[in-house]
Amino acid sequence: MEAIPPIPPRILIVDDDDSVRDVISVLLREEGYNCVVASGSEMALDLAGQEETPLVISDMKMPGKDGLWLLEQLRERYPDTSVIMLTGYGDTESAVDCLRRGAVDYLLKPPKLTDLIRAIERALAKRRIELARKRYQKKLERKVRDRTTELRNALRDIAHTYQSTLLALVAALDAREHETSDHSQRVVRYTSAVAERMGIKGPELEEIGRGALLHDIGKIGVPDAVLLKPGKLTPEEWQEMRKHPDIGFQMIQNIPFLATPAQIVLSHQERWDGQGYPRNLRGQEIHIGARIFAVADTLDAMTSDRPYRKGTTFANAIAEIHRCAGTQFDREVVRAFLDIGEQALVKIKEDMQNRKLTLVQAEAHAQEAEATLARLTEDMDELDQTIPGPVGPTVRPPPAPPASSSTTGANTLNQGVVLSVLAGGRQGNPRD
Repeated sequence: MEAIPPIPPRILIVDDDDSVRDVISVLLREEGYNCVVASGSEMALDLAGQEETPLVISDMKMPGKDGLWLLEQLRERYPDTSVIMLTGYGDTESAVDCLRRGAVDYLLKPPKLTDLIRAIERALAKRRIELARKRYQKKLERKVRDRTTELRNALRDIAHTYQSTLLALVAALDAREHETSDHSQRVVRYTSAVAERMGIKGPELEEIGRGALLHDIGKIGVPDAVLLKPGKLTPEEWQEMRKHPDIGFQMIQNIPFLATPAQIVLSHQERWDGQGYPRNLRGQEIHIGARIFAVADTLDAMTSDRPYRKGTTFANAIAEIHRCAGTQFDREVVRAFLDIGEQALVKIKEDMQNRKLTLVQAEAHAQEAEATLARLTEDMDELDQTIPGPVGPTVRPPPAPPASSSTTGANTLNQGVVLSVLAGGRQGNPRD
């Protein structure tokens, strides 16, 4: 099978001088090029738009729109088209100007055929290299985009795994303190609501949320006798309890993505007036996340039931937080907290309770379905054991005497139960 010869490149020759235009086109056709001619810049621009034109050879000086105008239009509309400029003047400044504007070469008229051929070969070779570079660049950009997407997804998965791990850890801690079930989750919601009201968003909001979630992580190091004591703590026991911010900080401070949450964990028991612990920080010295958390934590503590007291109303808790603005709490944080309103704060707690109930119900339904399936499977196994299979030669029994009505009824009933189980036993247990 013969190879198909390559299609010769299309060259557009632009010159207002018919003789020059015709001579160049004839010579190039003899060299195997596909030549198209135009007598002016505007006509040349139209021809270049009709079909892919790898190369344009244009005169510099033409009536109307000159060669420089055509060069600029081609570079703007068809940047992959190479341009060789021709001129009858040996002006170095013009040559430099042409090259600066994007021409690949500059020849004096009339050009020698050998010089023109070499210029055309250089221009087409340079164009091929440039097109190959662009294709490679696009391929590389596509790979970068794909890898970036994969990396972004991987980072998202890692972040989700981190968050799930933190939630599991905090859930275990909340379960240890029976009276504070879901306390950490609620405090995160309250804290985030206040932070958003203060204009905090993005990564900073996420870090504050993590700090609120992990605020009591240090209680892992507090003895059960102190942490779970139902009554009032002694001064010595209070000293043990007051160590939990430091313990929590030491636990997570060396984890890079928890550096900011670690500061919130360390400072979450500080007070605006400097009477808190463990460092007696005052005012702006306290991390903004810890200042916001202090308000959210107080709200949840006051409105939650404990073994030794009943939780108060949201209205009472809000009033108490308002009263302590400027002493225990940052006034700006309290102002943002009050802007949220009682109804919105109550709704946050109700939404979390409803969500928890939904999850509990779903788990209960799943357990019930599994138990029902186990009972049905057990019933079918029992039924299979009561139906005898062929053990040996079939022996026809002697004719039985006529059965009484009571016996016949019992047999009919037993057959009905068996048929009922066989027909519908896997859809439901008749005893349910």
